[in-house]
Amino acid sequence: MPQSARIKLTSINLHRLDQVCTEIMGIGKKTGVKIKGPTPLPVKKLNVATRKSPCGSGTETYEKWEMRMHRRIIYIGADDRAIRQLMRLKIPDDVYIELSLK
Repeated sequence: MPQSARIKLTSINLHRLDQVCTEIMGIGKKTGVKIKGPTPLPVKKLNVATRKSPCGSGTETYEKWEMRMHRRIIYIGADDRAIRQLMRLKIPDDVYIELSLK
């Protein structure tokens, strides 16, 4: 039974996340291993509401901030060449990658 690797990518920058996904897909096509994905997962939203006034007096006005975390999952065949090329891949600082073998 051949092994497969699950690659979970998380980032707040959607453009860089898609760039990394296309690079991983290119590695899979070059090495000829089986690929599934990238499957988008639901976007996590972090909402923070802060009060505009520095002191407690005055009207209650709030600033609302939101950070979105985009996630993708890619399943790739765990071939030696493919995994070595994945380890050499340049990944931006704001893209987090988690690799697990099944």
